[in-house]
Amino acid sequence: MSSIDRSQSVGGTRTYEVRTYGCQMNVHDSERLSGLLEDAGYVRAPEGSDGDADVVVFNTCAVRENADNKLYGNLGHLAPKKASRPGMQIAVGGCLAQKDRDTIVKRAPWVDVVFGTHNIGKLPVLLERARVQEEAQVEIAESLEAFPSTLPTRRESAYAAWVSISVGCNNTCTFCIVPALRGKEKDRRPGDILAEIEALVAEGVSEITLLGQNVNAYGSDIGDREAFSKLLRACGTIDGLERVRFTSPHPRDFTDDVIAAMAETPNVMPQLHMPLQSGSDPVLKAMRRSYRQERYLGIIEKVRAAIPHAAISTDIIVGFPGETEEDFQQTLHVVREARFAQAFTFQYSKRPGTPAAEMDGQIPKQVVQERYERLVALQEEISWEENKKQVGRTLELMVAEGEGRKDGATHRLSGRAPDSRLVHFTKPEQEVRPGDVVTVEITYAAPHHLLAEGAVLDVRRTRAGDAWEKRTTEKAAQPSGVLLGLPKVGVPEPLPAVTGGCAVD
Repeated sequence: MSSIDRSQSVGGTRTYEVRTYGCQMNVHDSERLSGLLEDAGYVRAPEGSDGDADVVVFNTCAVRENADNKLYGNLGHLAPKKASRPGMQIAVGGCLAQKDRDTIVKRAPWVDVVFGTHNIGKLPVLLERARVQEEAQVEIAESLEAFPSTLPTRRESAYAAWVSISVGCNNTCTFCIVPALRGKEKDRRPGDILAEIEALVAEGVSEITLLGQNVNAYGSDIGDREAFSKLLRACGTIDGLERVRFTSPHPRDFTDDVIAAMAETPNVMPQLHMPLQSGSDPVLKAMRRSYRQERYLGIIEKVRAAIPHAAISTDIIVGFPGETEEDFQQTLHVVREARFAQAFTFQYSKRPGTPAAEMDGQIPKQVVQERYERLVALQEEISWEENKKQVGRTLELMVAEGEGRKDGATHRLSGRAPDSRLVHFTKPEQEVRPGDVVTVEITYAAPHHLLAEGAVLDVRRTRAGDAWEKRTTEKAAQPSGVLLGLPKVGVPEPLPAVTGGCAVD
């Protein structure tokens, strides 16, 4: 028996596992990596395989200070498994691979393939080349070879999908290394984007999230400053597309035509995630953010005037080098004025390779921690107060899969409101599937979720629910479950889970 034969584990077919770390762009890329591997004849390893697949792929992130330590720790965990399993292969891709290149193979010589952010389409070829030549293959492209959305895909959800409209970023934020790893912004043609959305809707998808490192800068590469608002309006003409979201916009590029398109396009949801990072003008200048507090709050005011029920969320970094107590107070001021529905708050940590990592005025850990705790406490209070305003409202929810961890014990189901708030609701007697739409009345508010404890007012079965049911039936007899490194990957997260410049500007 050959080494390859000995490692086959599912009916003679080689299995794969993808582990994803970082932002929505990485999650989207991992769907493409899975699609490429399945197109090449691999099948997903059963859930919980924990490195027992024939091919383990790490799709990495480089924005955290300890990202490399985490990667090498995981690679070290797999070393003995690979040694005892002839034919097993390990591949490392993503931002850390783009950054560290040959270092990965030097520190972990049992790795078979290293590929970058620009050439994910090469993974199956590189794996085969490594197998035949019996040596590691390191191939890092300096520019994009194929737009990710043109590659095969294995989507994680039957009813909701990411749609990438651009890659790269033209900003130079001092805390962010993404432009160096993903390159300058490159936009897709509008016709290609709309064609992909129409194809997804034909498959049963009813919610899409437009994705870009700086999503509302879309058009700068193709010479049309209103391209993003035009794209939003065009999404409104696609029959069967019920919900459109986008992440993440940059305040610099947030223009009035985008606000108008959001307000006037019925299937564009009343939700906005717009990173603040700091409320202090001096800190924003040091971050090289091209807006100031007044500009940011002005956008919030315009959005609220046009879309009164919009839920607005943000990202905030606490303890950026040189931040004083007065600077921090300005951040708290913006939080009070903006009244965010949710804020993703982070303690500043050095990102290797960024200008901020070398700045004077690094803030002591205990100071950063104390400020962070004050900010979280204020935002928790505001989030709860804003959620309480939802009590008594009647909302349409898109039923979600895997969003309610306690649903089994509480006999509830979970769904997302149009503004993306998470709602747990009483399970109706009628069958309800992920992707279906229910109408409920909100009866209780907590800081991070809402409850609808009364009877469901209406159930609307949808083509999206049909698509989920079909996929579930087809998967029943097949191995499933890729180990992704982010929570709740089954549905594209409407709000970012990470910050620091990786798909969040």
